[in-house]
Amino acid sequence: MRLSPVAGEATLSVYVKLVAAMLSWGGTWVAGRVVAQAVTTPIAAAAARFTLAALVLGAVMLAKGEPMGADSWQRAWRSIVGLALTGVFFYNLCFFYGLKHVGAGRGALVVALNPVAVAVLAWWLGGERAKPLAVLGAVLAFVGCLTVIGNGDPLAPLAGRIGPGEVLLLGCVVCWTAYTFVGKRATRLVSALAATFWSCVLGAVLLWAAALATGGIDWAQWSPSVWAAVAFLGVFGTAIGFTWYTDAVRVLGAARAAMFINLVPLAAVLMAALALGEAFPPSVALGGAAVLAGVWLTTTRR
Repeated sequence: MRLSPVAGEATLSVYVKLVAAMLSWGGTWVAGRVVAQAVTTPIAAAAARFTLAALVLGAVMLAKGEPMGADSWQRAWRSIVGLALTGVFFYNLCFFYGLKHVGAGRGALVVALNPVAVAVLAWWLGGERAKPLAVLGAVLAFVGCLTVIGNGDPLAPLAGRIGPGEVLLLGCVVCWTAYTFVGKRATRLVSALAATFWSCVLGAVLLWAAALATGGIDWAQWSPSVWAAVAFLGVFGTAIGFTWYTDAVRVLGAARAAMFINLVPLAAVLMAALALGEAFPPSVALGGAAVLAGVWLTTTRR
């Protein structure tokens, strides 16, 4: 079916926004590394990130006329609490404190395992059929992830020779996998925007409480670069990135839009090299390539 010029232009704009969303998500690793290295309580930066995100998402919902009142909360509060705990609170604890010890590019390659973890859990608990090529991809991604975590030695994680940063980044994979399945249930009850808005609100409250409970917030440590990184994380990395990705899913379909997520670790590695001067030994680069190849095999359908 041929598209009219107007429809073709609209689809092109969706692709442009989708690529921009992936680049912004890659940039979150660089911004997160900047924050984690500059402040002693990065959890406060996470709280500020999701406060900004909630404000932007709330404005988007008001502009679209989407319901954001008590009705959404009453219908899906259990799922929203689950989203706030897995995808906001615990994920960001692992994300920011993990980036205190691990570089942005290497961390992004570890968390690139997310689609494979989701697929494996879907095979195990969801009753989905696992094709041989997808299983091969999962094994390849797992071995590549072990190589990246072990800093070139795939046996190091199995022998317990890894640091706290690597363990925390694996926690990101666990949290995001749980967040994905909780989100699937939440979006049966409310819109994706409403679910994300309320999870950002609740997650921000939990993060502010945790920041205050762990010693308060030293605003004097927040340099202009930290404020810029937090603003990027909240506005571009969370609110705008999510909105553009959701729009791409609506226009292109979930399977086609999800394939673009493979751009995120590539963008993170390139940005970390350019902005932070990070480099990898050849063995880690090879492990990262194995992760990306395995993700592609696992998530691609004929």
